[in-house]
Amino acid sequence: MPTSIVVGGREALLFEAADVPSRATLLHLHGGGFRQGAPEISSAFAEALVRRCGLSVYALRYRLAPEHPFPAGLSDAWSALEALRQLHGDRPLIVCGDSAGGGLAAGLAAINGSREDMLIDGLVMLSPWLDLTVSAPTYRSNAASDPLFSADTAETAALLYLQGTPADHPLASPLHASVHGFPPTLIVTGRGEVLLEDSIRMDARLRAEGVQSTLEVIAGMDHVAVTRGLTLPGAAQCLDHVTHFIDRLIDTINAAPRGAHFS
Repeated sequence: MPTSIVVGGREALLFEAADVPSRATLLHLHGGGFRQGAPEISSAFAEALVRRCGLSVYALRYRLAPEHPFPAGLSDAWSALEALRQLHGDRPLIVCGDSAGGGLAAGLAAINGSREDMLIDGLVMLSPWLDLTVSAPTYRSNAASDPLFSADTAETAALLYLQGTPADHPLASPLHASVHGFPPTLIVTGRGEVLLEDSIRMDARLRAEGVQSTLEVIAGMDHVAVTRGLTLPGAAQCLDHVTHFIDRLIDTINAAPRGAHFS
């Protein structure tokens, strides 16, 4: 069972092994269109990361729209990130997010990239929502193959979250942000998702900037399958990609000066 704690002023669920030292810290940000969802939804995913990678996983209960519009959730996540870095020192710190949480995770990386003190060692985005303009062609081309997300859903969620902030604001829509200073990044998405184009474009932007980015596109995987159920189609494959990325990242950090990237 997870432990409920306060991190950076907000509640988080802490998942970790009771008798094994943690190799790294992971901050997880759940999805839900910035207006719903909760850290409990990702419990099975967090527990799998603890078992397979030896992590301490903090699943944050950030504030949600419409009561708390942009940038409330991002501010909560940044406060938690700073608190975790202070709490765990130089231990590898990874940020992970699914769907809207993937957008928040990318927003943290964009903020982090503009600073001299780098807080984030690795970034994992699962079916991330990175562009709130809802203009990607895959909203149309993949509409029939994505039962969980749609242009209408995205437009409603974006309206409630932004409440007057431009949809292309770089911290609300990190696809429009500078990606300078992003850490090594893994993006995993389903081939039939309406958000597929967000992942493809972000991976291309990261690579063009020289960031070490890996994009994994899984056929037959629904939106954020791995955080909804580990037995769903594509979830096991997604989990394998995530754990492999994390293991390589931790091994590289431990074998080289802090901040080194793997190839």
